Amino acid sequence: MNGKVIIVDDEPHISRNLEKVIPWEMLGLEVVGTARNGAEAYELIQSLSPDLLLSDIRMPVMDGLELVKRIREEELDVDVIMLSGYQDFAYTRTAIQYGVKDYILKPIPYDELTGVIARVMSEQRNKRRQRKEEERKLGRMIDMAGEKMLYDILMDYTDPSSDHWLMNGEEQRHADRSYMLALFNYDVGSEAAKDWREWTDKERKLWNFAIYNVLRESMQQPGQSHAVIQMRDGEWCVLVERTGEGKQDAEFDREAVREWTLALLEQVKKHVKLTLETGIYPSYVSIKELSGAYKTVQRGMQLAGEEQQLSKSEQSVRFYEDDASEQSGADLAMWGIAERLVSGLKRGDKVVVEDELREISTQMKRIDEPSYRRLRPMIHFIALHMMREMKETGLLRREQEEQLWRKLDKLYGVKDLIAMIRLLSDAGLERDNRKQSERSMLEAKAYLDRNLFRDISVEETASHVGLSASYFSLLFKQTFGLTFIEYVTRQRMEKAKAMLAETTKSVAQIAKEVGYSERRYFTKVFMKFTGENPTDYRSSCQPAGVSSAPEEPEEPEAYHQ
Repeated sequence: MNGKVIIVDDEPHISRNLEKVIPWEMLGLEVVGTARNGAEAYELIQSLSPDLLLSDIRMPVMDGLELVKRIREEELDVDVIMLSGYQDFAYTRTAIQYGVKDYILKPIPYDELTGVIARVMSEQRNKRRQRKEEERKLGRMIDMAGEKMLYDILMDYTDPSSDHWLMNGEEQRHADRSYMLALFNYDVGSEAAKDWREWTDKERKLWNFAIYNVLRESMQQPGQSHAVIQMRDGEWCVLVERTGEGKQDAEFDREAVREWTLALLEQVKKHVKLTLETGIYPSYVSIKELSGAYKTVQRGMQLAGEEQQLSKSEQSVRFYEDDASEQSGADLAMWGIAERLVSGLKRGDKVVVEDELREISTQMKRIDEPSYRRLRPMIHFIALHMMREMKETGLLRREQEEQLWRKLDKLYGVKDLIAMIRLLSDAGLERDNRKQSERSMLEAKAYLDRNLFRDISVEETASHVGLSASYFSLLFKQTFGLTFIEYVTRQRMEKAKAMLAETTKSVAQIAKEVGYSERRYFTKVFMKFTGENPTDYRSSCQPAGVSSAPEEPEEPEAYHQ
């Protein structure tokens, strides 16, 4: 597809000569319009969106310099080559200030002009290719930031309301839309998973990463907004945005979702040679409901195995809805105990752990025989859930994990399982690392403060301090009262505010120095955080009578669309 050119000159014969003499087709260009003054040219630019403008300087109504000034003020995406019979340096200097690509004196040397046009268009195409690549990378960065934020929301670590200062730009759409939630899980407590338990941590990480990639690649469909979030070892949450006309009223199509999920499971089995099971929340949920839906599906999947005999396809894909009316008081009490017990172990809170262990014993004494048998799957779930969470947070040594798995495989009675829960609690408290955790968080904070200028991930920072990503996220929130993303963004914004107030660096330079490769995205985040755009914030920080430092001349051109 040819690029578009507009020629602007008040002398018609010059415009005609330029149309005929310059080898436009060879240059990959087409003259789409001519104008006799800047006002006419401005209207043509608005309607035709040219790539290149050849413009005289001295013209009636609106001259070339006024035209270029307006183009730059409105950040229109067009390169300009000026043509003039005047050698006055003031014209040249003004043209350069407005970002004109070149300045050719009349009479026009057509060979020289052809070479200038070829160079300008080559630079333009290279710049657009580079911009497209940067936007692609930025899009992936935004996806990653969104996935990190969604993990915090699913784990109930952060406020998901749309007025939260971090819900900005691309992330804002998460707060305003609804999603289907599917949980993909590897049944680590099954007989088939015994080989998996023998794998090294490195082998498990590679396997987890492989499944994550298969899920992501299988989800890549035009117009389908989605996120794949690894929740813990062997567990992934897939969120798919509700789409289509009238989507807010669209019904949840269970059969379509089942077929889609089975196709994903088949891809995982084909490429990774392992079989997963899937639990799906049976309706679309808002972002505020995600955490509750996630917990409902997670619990349901753990209990389903012993409760129903299903066909092969139904075993791999099931729907779980939170219906408190079907749960007894003992069931609900046990859910609460499980949550508080695991939370206490993660914090190293011995008092809470011992209180919840006593509460388990109290609850077991209160229930009758039928309820006692029904609670066995739930108690087994608590033990299995504790195993996975303690492994994820580094509360189990490798040899302890192996011993506990062997014990868990042999336990069939409720009393044996409760004894197992006590054993797990003792093992977790034995590794009470609160002092070490404090040191790890201080080290993490120092590492983040040193690396705010680049894209830095939870996984990288957690690895730096020797913790798993999920345990690091929990510990970070407990220590600083902010999630990882909230902390990093806040620190970047505070640093940007200081630089805007105290330096003359351009907004684009400051954006890069605080970790944003794209100025527009930085501006969106800054406005959400402070309520002002960076330029206005800088102006408000200046003493009365002192003007703000000007932005660099090339900046509008580099960042306009």
